[in-house]
Amino acid sequence: MNVEQARFNMIEQQIRPWDVLDSHVLDLLAAVRREDFVPAAHRQLAFADLQIPLKPGPQAVALGQVMLEPRVEARMLQDLRVGKHEKVLEVGTGSGFMAALLGHRAQRVLTLEIDPALAETAHANLQRAGVLNVEVRLADGSSSDLSADGPFDAIVLSGSVAQVPEHLLAQLKVGGRLMAIVGEEPMMRASLVQRTGESSWTESQPWDIVAPRLIGFPTPPRFHF
Repeated sequence: MNVEQARFNMIEQQIRPWDVLDSHVLDLLAAVRREDFVPAAHRQLAFADLQIPLKPGPQAVALGQVMLEPRVEARMLQDLRVGKHEKVLEVGTGSGFMAALLGHRAQRVLTLEIDPALAETAHANLQRAGVLNVEVRLADGSSSDLSADGPFDAIVLSGSVAQVPEHLLAQLKVGGRLMAIVGEEPMMRASLVQRTGESSWTESQPWDIVAPRLIGFPTPPRFHF
């Protein structure tokens, strides 16, 4: 495989057509080696438009332990508009690729991973990539007390939730943004929430996508008649 040609094709054929036109984001995707964050067994799929399992066996997919599609990560990064002076929280580290992208955009990144093996792998991936402003923490993002770490300028959930978590909204600075994929299969939407005041927020849902559920976040019970 011609890696650089595959990377170019990913950007031009998958990411640009998904309305990712920010030159800084596109340059970053060309520079950060996505293939170094993909498990060795799936490295040939590093630039494919699909979700890549991060652990062997079907259980990884069932638990949502996947890398999201490149176009989804790119669109989230673009929509969050992270600045060099900002502090960012990610929930769902996975392989560490999204954290690496955020690390290049932000001043500091805290990323939470509930699975010990994935947290260890992500930390090693980030160290090898020379991304030193990212802290990988073994923690459950659905229940962790982040009051000593926040508030944050931006929060991104690298997976889906049934509804935007209020405890994470509370960790946003005024002017801060939270990006999450919200809903139930087969219909989910990217939700971008901005805190506009001490107790006020605005929300937009700019695009549709289906993503695996983040472990630990509750799903409301379904009604049966």
